[in-house]
Amino acid sequence: MTVQAALLQGTRLLEEGGVAVPRLTAEVLLAHALHRDRVYLFAHPEHELSELEWLHYGRYLHERLKGKPTQYITGRQEFYGREFRVTKDVLIPRPETEHVVEMALEVASGARPILDVGTGSGALAITLALETGARPYATDISPEAARVASQNGQRLGANMAIVVCNVMEAIREDSMDLIVSNPPYVPAAQREGLQREVRDWEPHVALFAGAGGFEIYERIVADAPRVLRPGGWLVMELGFSSLDRVQELLGGWRDMQVKPDLAGIPRVIAAQRD
Repeated sequence: MTVQAALLQGTRLLEEGGVAVPRLTAEVLLAHALHRDRVYLFAHPEHELSELEWLHYGRYLHERLKGKPTQYITGRQEFYGREFRVTKDVLIPRPETEHVVEMALEVASGARPILDVGTGSGALAITLALETGARPYATDISPEAARVASQNGQRLGANMAIVVCNVMEAIREDSMDLIVSNPPYVPAAQREGLQREVRDWEPHVALFAGAGGFEIYERIVADAPRVLRPGGWLVMELGFSSLDRVQELLGGWRDMQVKPDLAGIPRVIAAQRD
């Protein structure tokens, strides 16, 4: 079985299985099976797969057809131009969350130190550390997620401190210049409406936030004034249709700013402690 034939076969199987972008997915999975980058596939279409490479590729295709996200199969996801390790214990970083980084750099580029609440893979904390030179702190309620974030920080060269706690209960008062967060914001009632890749594979603790989807927003906004220094900033990702309620929660803050994503949907909100 050559690379070219394997790609054609894998693309057909994924297409018949209703998997999005089947050709790209087949390329990513085959490159992972070969321990090569995708460019190798185009440069060596005649490469004959070994028995082990074919077995790995077949297993990856089977897992993807069962709904397992490609990122959990390869264990990798790019964020802000860097490759992060991801496991089933952390939410897969989305391109939309890069707007949180952009907003934080706009309003508080000189912030020292920084806190990332609900860090997951560490994407926000590590990116801001590497973009600003700050030493970030990060919290997560999941010890397994904290371990993934720590490994990513070490591999990417970010000097960070990670605390396992609920929201920011373990962070002392008046200690941060900037708090960032991509909190859980999916209402529990919307669980069945999610894509199966999200609903069945990504950690629910990182997805769902009570009946209305605002439980974690409420806790962050309530506790942030204790943790932030005067003039400190809070920057959070917004869920779909959550802008009005989050703006209400931030009613006592100043210089509130909202950043839309590329589709024009409000994606990030920032506000400054009075």
